[in-house]
Amino acid sequence: MKRLCISVILFAMFLFTASAADYYVSLSTGRNKNAGTKTSPFKNLWKALTVAKTGDVIHIAEGNYPGRLRCGWFKMTVPVSLYGGYSKDFTTRDPLKYRTLFQPENKNNDKKSGALGLLHIEFERNPMKAPKGFDIVIDGIIFDDGFASSYHAVKGKPAGFDTGMWLEGPAKNISDKFPSANRYCIFSAAASRGEGNITIRNCTFVNGSNMAVCLNWFKGEVKTINNVFCNNRMIGINVNCSNGRERIKWECANNTVLFTWSRLNDLADMGFGIRTNTNVDANIHHNIIGLNVLTGFDNTKGNPKQKKTRLDNNIFFLNRESDVQMTMSPSIAKVRVEGFEDLEELDGVESVSGNTDLTDASVFKGRINARYLDAFLSMKYSEKTKLDPGKCNALRSVLGLPLQGTITTKCDMYANRYPWQEALNLFGAINGAGAQNPVK
Repeated sequence: MKRLCISVILFAMFLFTASAADYYVSLSTGRNKNAGTKTSPFKNLWKALTVAKTGDVIHIAEGNYPGRLRCGWFKMTVPVSLYGGYSKDFTTRDPLKYRTLFQPENKNNDKKSGALGLLHIEFERNPMKAPKGFDIVIDGIIFDDGFASSYHAVKGKPAGFDTGMWLEGPAKNISDKFPSANRYCIFSAAASRGEGNITIRNCTFVNGSNMAVCLNWFKGEVKTINNVFCNNRMIGINVNCSNGRERIKWECANNTVLFTWSRLNDLADMGFGIRTNTNVDANIHHNIIGLNVLTGFDNTKGNPKQKKTRLDNNIFFLNRESDVQMTMSPSIAKVRVEGFEDLEELDGVESVSGNTDLTDASVFKGRINARYLDAFLSMKYSEKTKLDPGKCNALRSVLGLPLQGTITTKCDMYANRYPWQEALNLFGAINGAGAQNPVK
């Protein structure tokens, strides 16, 4: 009976592989009434997503894809692969030249309900009906939420910047129609019960108004390989296991992760380049992790005994508070590269080797926006408290009660919009480390 079941499963997998289809999307040359072939492509990606079945592949030509009715987001409800970076006629593929963009506008933020990310992945919640045995690839897409966000006109605006600091709703610039959308670039729902693998590679995540990649993965393997993360809020890459019984494997390699900002403009919490969580076995290697507001790699979330971490051959530089923070019961260790050897005996840490500090800053000349870097490095934060000197506070002081007053904070900059085209220059900065130039 067991052999029969295995045979049925293998036969089903064969049919699934053999029946996978390719669809083509071109914003400039396609029509939604077309067949979705290379010579007769769909116009909109949302159309292809409604037609594609599990295992299908969608090829996307250059252009800024706005979502259905310009909603600014896409929902993937069955596991399919997305390949961007094609020329209009699909004869050539180069993600850095033929740019496939998810770059919504602020005026459409009223249509953001229905998805928590620019790409929202949510499969069947019933484990019996959920897809299994799939392989998703998301390759060669530029995610930029910078034009959907709202920025202050003058506050936190260094000289030469085109925006002031990022504004969290309900605050908004008077020239914008809506507050910032405050959403992920790629988000997968914790309620999904899909069992398969996902690979995110050769993508650019810039100006994310929330975590750039937040994957709540039920079962399978996750790979984030050869991507650029630049100027995102809270966390660049965050991987959770939504299955309390089993672990997932996560390979995080050859990513460049820069300028991850704190949750708020007080610079007090979050601002992690990369974070791992309970029931995730992470292999983090050959990344460039720098200029993050709090720490480059955070390993403090969840139970350290219920995850395994390998942190090898990464380049760290100028992370504001520490390069790595890990749980060292009962406290948290915040460590620079030179102190990494002390982390080797911690719970869940399998390897910490070959990590270095950046020794030659000239590799980023012409690649990092110099004006943005200078403002970030010279950034100052101040806080002033103004208390009411009246009798009310005098009495509170005598009784040992909290005083009433106002707190004014001032920060030179906060998550100001980064020129998205210049984020693409971060590919190929260091041979062998960080994001390399995508294979065409």
